[in-house]
Amino acid sequence: MKTTSPRLAWAITGSGHYIEECVEFLLTLDNVDLYISQAGEEVLKMYGISLSDLRDKMPVYRDKTASCPPVGLFYKGYYHTFVLAPATSNTIAKCVLGIADSLVTNLYSQAGKCRVPSIVYPCDIAPEMETTAPSGKVMVYPRKIDLEGTSKLREFAYTDVVESVDSLILTVKARLEVISLT
Repeated sequence: MKTTSPRLAWAITGSGHYIEECVEFLLTLDNVDLYISQAGEEVLKMYGISLSDLRDKMPVYRDKTASCPPVGLFYKGYYHTFVLAPATSNTIAKCVLGIADSLVTNLYSQAGKCRVPSIVYPCDIAPEMETTAPSGKVMVYPRKIDLEGTSKLREFAYTDVVESVDSLILTVKARLEVISLT
């Protein structure tokens, strides 16, 4: 299934780290397929983000099968970019270790195997940081192992790790600009 217009695959995991801002930006984009982990689905509900509203704007794939059939679209040249935002420390750890046992980790793995660039916005990016909870802003103190996972992910080929929503927006827009020129 080769597409004539550029398509972007975007995945949401169970992190609430600026999820409202990530979804707000996501909804401004065209030609996007959204992938949601089971925890991502729960978190969207906790933040009052309607799955049906997302479905009105784009195709939505949920983590409901063991073999994750949609990942085969990477092999067909359907996606030019994979965005993982926001990403939990659990998802980052699995990606770093090469574990592809869920829809989202399988997407990251297959994107890499197909040399499709990935843009990842981890929830754990600094020893002390402000993040969003359903009740508002809170301080969190990521563990050393979580920060090491984020650091290791930066070394992966075809992967850009971003540290803020602004950086996410700029990096995605820059990637879309490159795609539009090719």
